[in-house]
Amino acid sequence: MNVITPINLVGLNRQAIEAWFLQHQHKAFHGRNVMKWLHKHGVLDWQLMTDIGKRLRTELATNAIAKIPKIALEQTAQDGTRKWLLELGDGNCIEAVYIPDDNRSTLCISSQVGCALNCQFCSTARQGFVRNLNVAEIVGQVWVAARKLGAQRFTNQLTNVVLMGMGEPLANFNNVVQAMDLLQDDLAYGLSKYRITLSTAGIVPALRRLRTVSDVNLAVSLHAPNDELRNQLVPINRKYPIAELLAACKEFIADDKRRKITFEYVMLDGINDQDIHLSQLVRLMQSVPAKVNLIPLNPFPETIYRSSSETRIEEFRQRLLQGGIMSTTRKTRGGDIEAACGQLVGQVHKNIQRNLHLTLRRN
Repeated sequence: MNVITPINLVGLNRQAIEAWFLQHQHKAFHGRNVMKWLHKHGVLDWQLMTDIGKRLRTELATNAIAKIPKIALEQTAQDGTRKWLLELGDGNCIEAVYIPDDNRSTLCISSQVGCALNCQFCSTARQGFVRNLNVAEIVGQVWVAARKLGAQRFTNQLTNVVLMGMGEPLANFNNVVQAMDLLQDDLAYGLSKYRITLSTAGIVPALRRLRTVSDVNLAVSLHAPNDELRNQLVPINRKYPIAELLAACKEFIADDKRRKITFEYVMLDGINDQDIHLSQLVRLMQSVPAKVNLIPLNPFPETIYRSSSETRIEEFRQRLLQGGIMSTTRKTRGGDIEAACGQLVGQVHKNIQRNLHLTLRRN
């Protein structure tokens, strides 16, 4: 006998939730109402959805669920950065980080448990890859932040959502695209496409496909100005080298000449911060509408790398500016709770009994 698992309505965008209600012999507007209750009001209990009929609420309790990741641990850094360790239904854990700033506030969310790309300077890569997150698990991170920050003030407090947490978003293409669609819906979180940034190490076919379905902001993890070095630091480069990646980036913003691609460049002492690398980076960035975000390496256990000095990072930034390339240095935030760029690890479900215990003990 086949057991039918009730569908999690948290993971359905407007089109999908309307279709589900029509399939179950209800009007499409009921789907829109439920969507609004789930995301805008943060209500997961069908019985509390007061403008939905009792009969329909009873059916929902039988045929559907509304689940989001559970907070296993919450930490607040000295600078106000907040990190949530979120436990999924299978026992795996991911991390999401809220970064408040003077003029903007950003929520960094994950798209996978672990990551398969094996970038050498990233703590997440040491976990290996476990699985993709589904839409409800991706959007659920924003749901959690909205509740913790105060739902009524959420849209004022949060200016940006970035898919820069655990995992490679383009390796989970369909779920990520559906999640971004949900985040932009006025019945859910109402975020502008200009306030959502997808960060990728450069899976070129998926990047070209993304251009046909979404025009959110794009950030590319470059980290090296030549193929030989990038092959070592970002192994996906062996399959999709820099020239091919830059061509896809140009195509992505071709319809809007005002847009730029943000290229992320983690500064590694003695590895990618030499004069030759600086000259190569300047030449490379002059070939594409670019903004370069220089990132001091954030340490994590057992890494063999060290961050470049503040002086060296500033030299890179000034030289890029002199070459007509917009450049910024990312401020390290949340380092005291391991919430900074490259430090997110969560816990993978390789040992279900020890998973959460070890995570809590480590923190």
